[in-house]
Amino acid sequence: MPPSCTRHPSLPELVTRAHPSPLPTAPIQDALQRLISEMDERHHHRSQRWENNKDKRVNQRSTYLTARGRPTHPSEEGVRKEAAEKEYRRMDESLEVALQLNLDPRKPGQALRGSFSLPHGNGKKFGVAVFTDNMELAKEALANGAVVAGGASLIEDIKNGHVSLTSFQRTLASPEMMSQLSSIARLLGPRGLMPNPKLNTIQPQDQLLETLEQQQSGISNYRTDKEGIVRIGIGRGSFGVDKLMDNMRELMNEIQSIKPESFGKGKKGKGGSAKGTKYYLKAHLSTTQSKGSVLVDLRTIDPTSSFFMSDPL
Repeated sequence: MPPSCTRHPSLPELVTRAHPSPLPTAPIQDALQRLISEMDERHHHRSQRWENNKDKRVNQRSTYLTARGRPTHPSEEGVRKEAAEKEYRRMDESLEVALQLNLDPRKPGQALRGSFSLPHGNGKKFGVAVFTDNMELAKEALANGAVVAGGASLIEDIKNGHVSLTSFQRTLASPEMMSQLSSIARLLGPRGLMPNPKLNTIQPQDQLLETLEQQQSGISNYRTDKEGIVRIGIGRGSFGVDKLMDNMRELMNEIQSIKPESFGKGKKGKGGSAKGTKYYLKAHLSTTQSKGSVLVDLRTIDPTSSFFMSDPL
């Protein structure tokens, strides 16, 4: 740069709409630790408020039960005893990563979808519906924790509204049931409940029970939305940083393993995407009750980076 164009050290950095200042990022380990620390602060603040307002809550409840309570309701002494024995119940918040990929799901091969198991699970339990025409297998599925199980009769119950779609969050089916499920596809599809081979939710009858256990224990399903963003939970705050790091490592290796040959915008090369095209654009971490999210340093979560799952500083 010519001397006449050199910026004086005392002058502030030029920030415009075209050249905004970069947003601060945090290595993955620091981001996780920051969010867990915020959880601890929220718990401490709420537990203090719980203790400070305990007498007020007890008096309000005692007054209400005295005026409107039934004989089966606890007495004033019972209310005070219950309040003295119970402590503030901490909410075990979930952590979620929003990973923005350089993908256009409208193009062939760029709509990613699949399932995988996290090393330490995602901390969630799911209700599962099992579709099979084998009644003995349906009984075993119910005994093993399935919310509902059955064949044509279950499909009719769902169609008629006798079984609520909100009673289960995932579905399993044997291959011979798929033709019958087409009659309720318009009900299951919009909720993401239609069995899909990409999610390993269509299984032979001899593998249904094993898959049922995996789905209940929190096997993680993912898919890109219309903006090319994958949102997925990586665990709960009670896991601690080390276990969350293991889960994050597994997630990023999974996303890297299904990287399309062609992705991104612009002119493509002979081998697929143009040279230097980025696969990962942004990554944000947040918790159930956090006020915002933490922007993660992509170098620390990119499996192809030498700083993968480490601190670059």
